[in-house]
Amino acid sequence: MGFKESEEQLLSMVATNGGHGENSSYFDGWKAHDRDPYHPNQNPEGVIQMGLAENLLCHDLMEEWIRKNPAASICTEEGISQFRAVANFQDYHGFPFFRQAVAKLMEKVRGGRVKFDPDRIVMSGGATGAQETLAFCLADPGDAFLIPVPYYPAFDRDFCWRTRARLLPIHCHSSNNFNITKSALEAAYLNAQKSNIRVKGVLISNPSNPLGTTMDERTIRTLLSFTNEKRIHLICDEIFSGTVFRPPHFISLSEIVESDPECDRDLVHVVYSLSKDLGLPGFRVGVIYSYNDEVVACARKMSSFGLVSSQTQHMVGCMLADEEFTSNYLAENARRLKERHEVFTDGLRRVGIRCLEGNGGLFCWMDLRSLLKKATLEGELELWRVIVNEVKLNVSPGSSFHCAEPGWFRVCFANMDDETTVRALRRIRLFVNGEIEKVEEKKKKKKNRLDEGLRLSLPRRFEEDMVMTPRLMTSPHSPLVPATI
Repeated sequence: MGFKESEEQLLSMVATNGGHGENSSYFDGWKAHDRDPYHPNQNPEGVIQMGLAENLLCHDLMEEWIRKNPAASICTEEGISQFRAVANFQDYHGFPFFRQAVAKLMEKVRGGRVKFDPDRIVMSGGATGAQETLAFCLADPGDAFLIPVPYYPAFDRDFCWRTRARLLPIHCHSSNNFNITKSALEAAYLNAQKSNIRVKGVLISNPSNPLGTTMDERTIRTLLSFTNEKRIHLICDEIFSGTVFRPPHFISLSEIVESDPECDRDLVHVVYSLSKDLGLPGFRVGVIYSYNDEVVACARKMSSFGLVSSQTQHMVGCMLADEEFTSNYLAENARRLKERHEVFTDGLRRVGIRCLEGNGGLFCWMDLRSLLKKATLEGELELWRVIVNEVKLNVSPGSSFHCAEPGWFRVCFANMDDETTVRALRRIRLFVNGEIEKVEEKKKKKKNRLDEGLRLSLPRRFEEDMVMTPRLMTSPHSPLVPATI
């Protein structure tokens, strides 16, 4: 809903600049699902949500733990004795035992190859709050962060909307699987300098959203060396670190920092959350882990605007403190993600759709370039509208992730049960087969037109000769050249 000119003058730029990014195809797909949500019984022809990166595959393990540990909740007879302590005001440092439990989980996700100091953990309202808090700490309005494309669409909201910072692209291409190169880094930095834009840092996600791939050690070292050389910050979003389901294993930025005594740690910051690895986005647990003391102090003060509730800290802290549970959970989560990924990509492969080779995340980077009528942005959006409105699948077009190559789509596979997965794959198969039939029909019609045109263009005498001399058509010396289509 727009504002009248007189009303706009009464409101701030933040309220009226549209910087939230809601008016994009990424969020439009969500709205299409909200208007007509799929339900196996009540609305079996509705839109299946494949644009939301949620992890529902292991909720049964958590439900089982909660039933076995009722004292973890203050809403049970066994846990009511902790009600007053939990209900009272808590400062923005968070419960010490909760920060310790989160630090232990982060270490376990990284295979125990790195340690985390609980005193450096700053809590926030989800990764969204963590990203924005870091942007406030590191940049002034107009400053920029370089970011490899494609990237998560809501980074524009998280980093730019209220902070008025900006994101500038590091161009990556499918020819090398969208990997970051040193030359692309340098080019992005140089372009910013030419435009008189101050670059304050580089923002990356590892594992990548939307690619579903992990960075190798060489790439991470290149990024760390580059940012140290330029004296700018390096922020690594690692919220999918516990979703890696097959080799190569996940390498955290923290591992590289710990192994490099020469790097300037004051320039390094990691973002984490429990939304993806544990499938708890509704709990709004975000984490800033900064190696910079001043950033830790400032971020902790800013966290007043987005605290994690004490009830959440109490229950989740008890769960994370159960070492046996977290170890079993992470292993089973990886197994189920691997299984679902294989089922889904195999189903796509059977109809000729390939995906970028991935090893983590809750999604695939799906290549539909062969289905585009035109290899343009509009061609991509035209295909996306058909998929959302007719096939009834909410997948996210690559352009919403700022991908410059039309035809790539992110499709999420961990936010549904097995039955819905089968139904989604069936819809994809019917759609693709239908599109292939349309292409073949067009080819057939085109061939018929060419054949008809060729027949009509022949002299009548030659046409008669062809009828009288059928060998002419099979002769290797025939003057007729086969039509190409």
